This record gives sequence, C-alpha cells and structure tokens, in this order.
Amino acid sequence: MRARRPPGRHRRGEAGTEGQRATYREVIAIREFRALWYAQGFSLLGDQLAQVALAVLVYHRTQSALATAAVYALTYLPSIVGGPLLAGLADRFARRGVMLACDLIRFALVAAMALPFMPFWALCALVFLVVLLSAPFSAARAALLPEVLDGDTYVIGSALQNMTNQAVQMLGFAAGGALIATMGPYRALALDAATFLGSALILASGVRRRPAPCADDGPKPSMWTMTRAGARLVFGTRDLRTLVLFAWLCGFYVLPEGIAAPYATRLAVDGPLPTPVITGLLMAAMPTGTVIGAFLFSRFVTPARRLRLMGWLALLSCAPLIVTALRPPLVVVLAAWVLSGIGGAYQLAANAAFVQAVPAERRAQAFGIVHSGLMAVQGAGILVGGYAAERLGPEPVVALSGVAGVICAAVLALLWTESRGDRAARLSAEAPA
Repeated sequence: MRARRPPGRHRRGEAGTEGQRATYREVIAIREFRALWYAQGFSLLGDQLAQVALAVLVYHRTQSALATAAVYALTYLPSIVGGPLLAGLADRFARRGVMLACDLIRFALVAAMALPFMPFWALCALVFLVVLLSAPFSAARAALLPEVLDGDTYVIGSALQNMTNQAVQMLGFAAGGALIATMGPYRALALDAATFLGSALILASGVRRRPAPCADDGPKPSMWTMTRAGARLVFGTRDLRTLVLFAWLCGFYVLPEGIAAPYATRLAVDGPLPTPVITGLLMAAMPTGTVIGAFLFSRFVTPARRLRLMGWLALLSCAPLIVTALRPPLVVVLAAWVLSGIGGAYQLAANAAFVQAVPAERRAQAFGIVHSGLMAVQGAGILVGGYAAERLGPEPVVALSGVAGVICAAVLALLWTESRGDRAARLSAEAPA
C-alpha cells in the first residue's frame, strides 16, 4: 500500500512508477528527505566515534579484552531481543514524534555515559538502552521514507542513505582513533550525545507532522499482539518470505569482516604492509564495493530490470569469496571483497519490493522484525566465523561462507523468478480481453 501524497508536493518522483529512473538531484531537492538524510549522517558519524571511544574506555577501565568484546557484543543484543517489540511503536504513534523522542532520550543517556564517575555496570546498562532505542527510531525512519519519496525516488533515496552509511562508517573508524587521542573518550561520548540533539533539531525543523498510522478509534492492540501480527505478515506469503531471506543473506558476505584481523595477520607474513594497515584495507573493501554498486545500480539500471537482476547480484555478493580458498595475494582478496560489496546492491531492489508489498500502517513493525533478524544473522555469522577461523584458518572459512551463500542465493533466485512468473501470469489472466 502506498501512502497518499501530501497536498502541494511536486510530482516528479512518480517517474519511477512508469519504469523510468529518477535522478539524485530530484531526490535531494525534496526538503523532508534532506532532513532525514542529514540527521541520519550526523547521528551515525557520532555513533562511529562513540564505538571507538567506548572500546578505549572499557579496556582502559578493565584491562580486559573479554570485557571489551562483551560490551561490543552488547550492541547486537538489544536489537535482536527488543527490536520486534519496540518497532511497533512507530505504527502506534506518529513516526516523527517517535524519532524525536528516541533522539532526545538517547541524548540524555549518552550524556550520562560521558560522566567520568559513571561505574562500569551503569555504563553497560546505558549502552544497552541506547541501542535498544535505535530499534523504534530506525523502524520509524524506514517506514517514513516511502511517505516522503514516491516511485523510483524511493530507490534513489535508499541508495543515497546506503552510500552515506558506508562512507560515514569508513570515515568514522578512520578518524575516530585520531580524534579520541586528541580529545579523550569522555569528550568523544559527549560529542556523540550532541549529535543526537542535532539530529532531533534537524528532524523537528525539516520533517512535517503526520498523524499516527493506526486509527484513533477503538482500543489499540498490545505490543505483543502487534508483534505476532507483524510476524504473520512478514512470513505469511512466499513473496515476502523470499524478500526477507534475500535481506538476511548478508550474514554470509558480512562474515569476512568479522575475521579481517586474523586474515590480515596471514597476509602480512608475505607482504610489505603491516597487519593493522591490511586489516583496515580488508574492512574497507566491502563498504567501498557497496558504495560503487549502490550508485551504479540505482543510477543506470531501470526499476524493472533491477528486479530481474536481483538474483544474479545476490549470487555475485557471495561467489567472489570462494577465491580465498586458493590463498591469493592481498590485491586479489581486496578485489574479490570489493566485487562482493558491489553484488550487495541487490538489497536496494529487495528493499523497494518489500516496501511495496507491506501496508503503510504496518510498515514499521515489518521493518523492525526484518532488522532484528538482520542483526541476529550478522552477529551469529561473525561469531561462528570467528570460532571456525581459530580451528581452520581464515581463508577456508571465508571460502566456505561464499559457497554456502551461493547455494542459498541460487535457491532464492529460483524462488524469486518463479514468483515473478506467477504474478505475471495472474496479471495476464486478470487483464480484460
């Protein structure tokens, strides 16, 4: 179900509904999208800085690598456990209001984390709450974006946000260490708190008020009831199940990033570059490919052709990883990982098809369930990959991840092709003679 267009908004975005490609200039010209885009980039940059600061702070206090890793793992748990429940808030209440409330509460929580006298247990509790609130915020933003952008402009806007995410991650991790060395971890956390406040101000001034998606008449269902209904919606039809599994396929091609450090140690033995430099290059390879793939896929491929290419690109996201079984040199590994990132552009088409298939008033809950599963498969994949790499070595683990991903992608591609054929047959049968 597509949300109604607000009165007075320009109609250029409808070009995508006719099978034509929208342009980046067209999308950036939309004021509400710019607000969502700027707020996202602003907050994400602060989060990347905070991740580095938190790792430095925890290790400085505990001198324990296990405690540092545990706090980092803690950032996955809230989204997996609380995401499906809290994401429904963005369907019960006005989505702009949910985003503003989450930003302001996270501002207060991170500001408390920046206090030097905060005990370690309280720091862990605050981290858990901050990440927990990202679930309703992300669900509200994902559900609001299709109301701001129509047709192919939605795909272009998603591509811009995806490229921004990858670019900010690379910039944040690269510059985070230098900034923290200059200002210290506590000031870095204070800066992250300020980014939440800045995000709230941008959203308040740039995104217009909208009513809550759910009707006000009658009693509202409980959060648990909405979660069960959202799960039935997401997994109740073959088309949506296939699209969700396409999204979760990333667990296979994200796994290599989790074992980049031990892989870099192997590559540094025969190369001139030190291990930290190789680690950084490996971790930056897939995000670089993702930026390239998202730009090419959204800019030069028509909407209809994106759906046809989705299965092939899913195969491309995993197949290049198999080359690591041959223990190639660094240049070949980097090229393979960049190519894998380019293949990940299929997620744009899967996301657009998912949005079109989900009713607008239940979109946030559906996105929350998918995002929760996404975090689970990424965390599980990295955990299993690390465990296996200690016993088999990083090269065979990356290759096996590629093989398993190719098999799953091939099955999904066949299901998607069959599903599209069934839809075309139904449309032909329903068409008037």
